[in-house]
Amino acid sequence: MSETLLFYLLFIFGIILIVKGGDMFVDAASWIATVSGIPKFIIGATIVSIATTLPELLVSVFASLEGKVDMAVGNAVGSVTANIALILATSIIFLPCNADRKNLFIKGGIMIFSSALLICLSISGALNFYSSFVLLFLFALFIFENIKAAGNDKTKSYADKGNVSTNVIKFIVGAAGIVFGADLLVDNGSTIACMLGVSESIIGVTVIAIGTSLPELVTSITAIVKKESSLSIGNILGANIIDLTLILPLCSLVYGGSLPVSRQSLLIDMPVCLVVSAIAIIPALLSGKFKRTTGFILLFIYLVYLSILCL
Repeated sequence: MSETLLFYLLFIFGIILIVKGGDMFVDAASWIATVSGIPKFIIGATIVSIATTLPELLVSVFASLEGKVDMAVGNAVGSVTANIALILATSIIFLPCNADRKNLFIKGGIMIFSSALLICLSISGALNFYSSFVLLFLFALFIFENIKAAGNDKTKSYADKGNVSTNVIKFIVGAAGIVFGADLLVDNGSTIACMLGVSESIIGVTVIAIGTSLPELVTSITAIVKKESSLSIGNILGANIIDLTLILPLCSLVYGGSLPVSRQSLLIDMPVCLVVSAIAIIPALLSGKFKRTTGFILLFIYLVYLSILCL
């Protein structure tokens, strides 16, 4: 009984960590953007995204090392789908916002292209050594494009630059809180689900894929509450690009240069990922807005997707 109680307490503590960590993290990231003059969309797509993608990276790489390749691939691709069809969808349902067409065209385009390319590179049933380097090259282009954009698009700063140490500490502590909180939530959530008799397939689809996306969820919700929608959208797009072009190639290299891709991933998970990516980005580019209608469509697709996997 005491052990069961501990699982629940650690689960709740994980929630507290990611909520408080997300609050500190977004505050610090917003301050960095203001002081540096770098657009918040760029900050969200790079620094924030890399930090909030750590759970996916750690879970997938460790899964690959342990030979659990279906978990590694499913977590990375499933996290992208959850980020778009659950997190972004929920965000724009509660707070529709204008789209920065220039940045969205580049980063949204990279995300959609990466999703389609991943299907093509995995069509043989495995992501091999050479395919991994093609995806890593895309990741390098993504980072280069952000560095270039940051250099060309600086604005005058009015922030107090005297709070450097405070904001750096908030950034680091906030990121650590998000990562460790998500880890506690996933581990103890999985244990609780097993104790309640929930099947492994449902645990994998919900606890692992959605659980490792909690940093993006918390960071995005916190950013929206603080009226930083550009930071939120940039974070989601950046995290998705990192999932597709960095995490999966690393898993392949760690596993030995050829990462097996299951039939389910190839025929269901990856196509759904591509479809929701296109539905999220293309209408926003055409209209210049992220609309509630798009959010409801994405959420509906995600619920149907989960239902199919759990049958």
